[in-house]
Parts: sequence; structure tokens; C-alpha cells
Amino acid sequence: MSEDGKPRGEPAVKAKLPNAKSLRSPEFTPHGISAGRKGGGPRPSGLTAAQARKRKRLGILAAVVVVLVVAGGITYLVTRPGPEIKVTGAFGKKPSVKIPAGLEPAKKLSTSTPIKGSGTKAASGSAVYGRYTFYQWTKGTGDDAKKKSTSKEIDSSFSATAQQIRPLVIGKTGVKGVDEGLVGQTAGSRVVLEIPPGKGFGSQGEQMGIAATDSIVFVVDILGVYPKGMGPSGTAQEQKDKNLPSVAAGKPGEAPKVTMPKTDAPSKLQVETIVQGTGKALAKNDNAVVQYQGQLWRDGKVFDSSFTNGVPALFPIGVKATVPGFDKGLTGQKVGSRVLLVLPPSEGYGKNGNPQAGIKGTDTLVFVVDILGTIST
Repeated sequence: MSEDGKPRGEPAVKAKLPNAKSLRSPEFTPHGISAGRKGGGPRPSGLTAAQARKRKRLGILAAVVVVLVVAGGITYLVTRPGPEIKVTGAFGKKPSVKIPAGLEPAKKLSTSTPIKGSGTKAASGSAVYGRYTFYQWTKGTGDDAKKKSTSKEIDSSFSATAQQIRPLVIGKTGVKGVDEGLVGQTAGSRVVLEIPPGKGFGSQGEQMGIAATDSIVFVVDILGVYPKGMGPSGTAQEQKDKNLPSVAAGKPGEAPKVTMPKTDAPSKLQVETIVQGTGKALAKNDNAVVQYQGQLWRDGKVFDSSFTNGVPALFPIGVKATVPGFDKGLTGQKVGSRVLLVLPPSEGYGKNGNPQAGIKGTDTLVFVVDILGTIST
């Protein structure tokens, strides 16, 4: 016995323990013995009290885990993704679009960007150049498999040549879903628009077989974005040749004011840089995005202008897609420039002229061209 274990002070009181035989079974039950239970209750436990408490805690913990697992399974079943439109393929190439037959069109405009670009952001009034494809999406009429939603391709510009690519002017496309869905999208992006009937083609869709109750899936690869009012971005140059038309700058995006000189028109192509840009030089096979105005030397009459509606035009360079002098005069000019071109008849429409535009076979043409950028198609 240790020192602490020795008795101190008064001697310990001797406890008088009752005889086990004098205790009835309800008053004393040796551990693990049923003490005369009738009817065969639970089997005796061989665990100590501490072990029993530990087992109870483990049992409660196991029950909680089971509940969480079941709840997690239910959550997964409720929230797991359902059928969705899948758009795959490389940017600039015609995409593969799969619209599940079991998927019903949404009631609200839905926008997604499977490919996100980092170019200029589109806003109201912007001219958006791109290649697109769109699908008619007809809502199902019941649970029967034969009456599920259906879809079919209506049109695509992915096979069009550069000359056939036309810009979508945001706010003026005629399709609300396109106008709203393209705002904020950037050049280099692939945008998927799920357009409900109320924001689609309306009555105009009937010409394409699209009912007023049909939705549209519109997929566009944005090749370039040109903001409203965009003009030349370079440094103005002094016009020194008094025998050529003078060009007043005006506001960006507005038509220039051109004054013809009181002299005979030159017999050869004339090219004068009025604003010197700092972008890439135009070369053969480039697709130049430009604003332009064409006038007659003899009276200054405007016969063609992209400034009228504010929509830039796309011209392939060096492939004879335009009149000769226009093609020659822009080759080598830099993006951001404003260029004056004076085209004698041989560099314009030739001896036959262009009667529809009021151009005679003897007319010299004067163009002012703002080079805004290029498009890779």
C-alpha cells in the first residue's frame, strides 16, 4: 500500500453488508443475470455499461449516416441534369446541333456561350458579322412519344462565301431574341440562343414554315463586332493635291462631305490617304470591313453609300469582287485609315457604266473609304 493509501485519523467504520440471501430479486440483480425474468425477455448482454453506451452512440451515428446518404441520393435524383441542347464543333465551322426530342422549349429567352471569345463586345446598334445556323423548334402536344417536341434546320450561312456574309445590326435584326441575346457577347464567341415564340420571327416566319407558336434555336459564331458610329482611328493627313476632291472629316460614323475641284478628272487611278491608320495592311484574300461613299466627279451626286444606314460593308480584297480601282486602291492600306479613291472609267464600270446607279460609261468615280477592320471567314 502506498503512503496515500494508509488510513489516517479515526479508524474506518465497518460497513455491515446485508446477506445476499435476504435480498429479493427485484432489489438485487447481479450484472448480466435476468434474476428470474419470466417470458424470455431480451437476451443477457455481456457488455459493460461503458461498452453499451459506446455501442449506442455508434448506432445513432450509423443511423444519421444512413439518413444523409438517402437524403443525398434523393437530392441527386431531383437536381441531376436533364436533357439539354448540345452544340459541338470547332469555331467558324458548321456546328453539330442536337435537340433532344423529349426536351420542351423554354418560355423565356435562354442564352449560352459554349465558346467564349475575348474580342469587342456587342451593344445596341453594333454590326455583328458572323456565321449562323438556326432551327425550328416545335413544342410537343402530349405525353405520347409521337407527340414530343420536334426540330429541324431552317437555314445556315456556314457554307456561304465571304461576299454573302451580312452583318446583324443589333436592334434591327427583326428578331427580338437575337437583338437581346447578342447584347454583351464578344467577338470570337459561339452563342446559342433558345428563342421563345414571342421573341421570334412572328408572322414573317410563315414564309419559312415557322408557325407563330414555334420556338427557334439560333447558333452564331461571332467573327467580328463593329460598334455604331465607328470611324477611322488613325492620324489625319494634309491634302496637298488641289486637283483632287477635298474631304471634310465630320463626326465618326457619319458620311464625309466631299467637294469636287473645278478641273478635269484625272485619266489614271488616284489614291490619297486622308487618315493614316496603324492596323494591318490589307492584302489579297483579306475581307475588309469598310464604310464608304461613292460619288460622280461630274456633279458630286452620291450613287452609293454605306453611311446611309450605318451598316459597314464587307469586301474581299484582291480577288476581283469589286470594280478594279476599288480593289487596287485598298490593297496595302492599313486598318484605321480613311482613303480617297478616284477611278477613271477603265477602273470603274467601263464603257457601259451602270445605268441603274446613274453611272455613264464616261463617268469618273470618287470614293471615300473608312477601313474599320478585317474578318477571318
